[in-house]
Amino acid sequence: MYRTALVLAGFAVREATDGLDALRALDVRTPDLVILDLDLPLISGLSIQQELAAQAHTRHIPVVIVTGSAMNLDHLDVPCVLRKPVDPDGFVRTVLSCLASGAPGAGS
Repeated sequence: MYRTALVLAGFAVREATDGLDALRALDVRTPDLVILDLDLPLISGLSIQQELAAQAHTRHIPVVIVTGSAMNLDHLDVPCVLRKPVDPDGFVRTVLSCLASGAPGAGS
């Protein structure tokens, strides 16, 4: 659903099947934005967010976290957090807002 909403809004989308695939994709090409579910197989979304924050070449990338978790995420320096369920229009609005504000994926 999220992929379709972004494609219909004119975005080019690359998907990762799991956390390891996501990290590999980040090594190949730096995206303009990362949409991250915290509950990913192999490597958690939280670990990926921490890896993004730790690397100088990725810490500037805005991150949108989409999660069904009730976990408190205030400790993460990620201003764009959506709690599931998320409607497609709200999702696209958040992505656009995050990109426009240059919201970092982590502290710079």
